[in-house]
Parts: sequence; structure tokens; C-alpha cells
Amino acid sequence: MIDAAPVTPSVPPSARIRDAVSADAGSIAAHYNHYVLTTPVSMETEPVDAAEIARRMAEVQDGGLPWIVLEEDGWLLGWAYASKWRARPGYRHAVETTVYLAPGEGARGRGTRLYGALLERLRGRFHCAIGGIALPNAASVALHERLGFRQVAHFAEVGRKFDAWVDVGYWQLMLGGGPEP
Repeated sequence: MIDAAPVTPSVPPSARIRDAVSADAGSIAAHYNHYVLTTPVSMETEPVDAAEIARRMAEVQDGGLPWIVLEEDGWLLGWAYASKWRARPGYRHAVETTVYLAPGEGARGRGTRLYGALLERLRGRFHCAIGGIALPNAASVALHERLGFRQVAHFAEVGRKFDAWVDVGYWQLMLGGGPEP
């Protein structure tokens, strides 16, 4: 038997990462609603419309945090953003990070490229990034760990969706920003 060389996922050069704009809200809502309606990846239970996505994007961006998209040939393939970890001022050096790919767009290096671009925008500005993952989700765990996150928490049965309990894990990446200790 001949061992095949590992396949390295690639992202075509025509794919680009840019800041999200309100015109992206419809595509994001359509893709996101797949996760809302068919998976426990999002703990939302009702579809979200484009106006609500646009509101959320504006809230993130108006707060000085990035919301970016990956597009190729005019098609939105994924999005990622950072949000406040907690509202109280003492948490201002930590952010929660989120990344989604359009259904069927995984396993091609797109998530790594998109999430990596988000993390680069956060490095030096924040001390740490925290990613929450509804479990089980091997693809998201692998993505976070590939980018250097390590698991720091596992909460059993904290969510409920589709008549089943859902565990949630948290992964953390130290970014090196924020005030000196």
C-alpha cells in the first residue's frame, strides 16, 4: 500500500478578507440561520433576520471591535468577529471570538485563514481571546487548537436545544496585549 501525501487545504487567491458592511447582513443571516435551525452550534432557537444581523454588526464595530468576512467571487463564505467578554470594566482586556463558515465551506483552510485574520487584528490590543464551543464539535475544537487556543473550561448541560442538553467548552488564547502586570 502506498501512503498518500497529506492534502493541505488551500484558499484560492481570489478569496479575500475584508471588513463586514451592512450589505453583508442578508447573506450572513441566511448562512447563520442554517446553524440556528439545524444544529446546537448556536444556542439561538429562532431565525435571525438581516436587520438584526446588521444591528449586531454595528454594535460590534461601533464598539471598536472587528467584524470581518471572507468572500470569493462575490460570495460570502464566512464571517468572524470579536465582542466584549463581559460588560464590567475589569474585563476590558479580554474578548470573545466567533467564527462561522457558510454551510459546506469547511475543511478547505477557510476557517483557519478567516479566524487567523481576526486574531491578527486583536493581537497587541487585547490580552486574551476566548472562544466558546457547543460540544461535541470536533471541527471547531480542531480549529481553535490549530490556532493555539487551549481548553480552559467545560460546562456540562448548560444549554438545551432540540430536546437535548448541550455542553459548552471554552478555549483561550493569550494575545499579548493589554497593560503590563
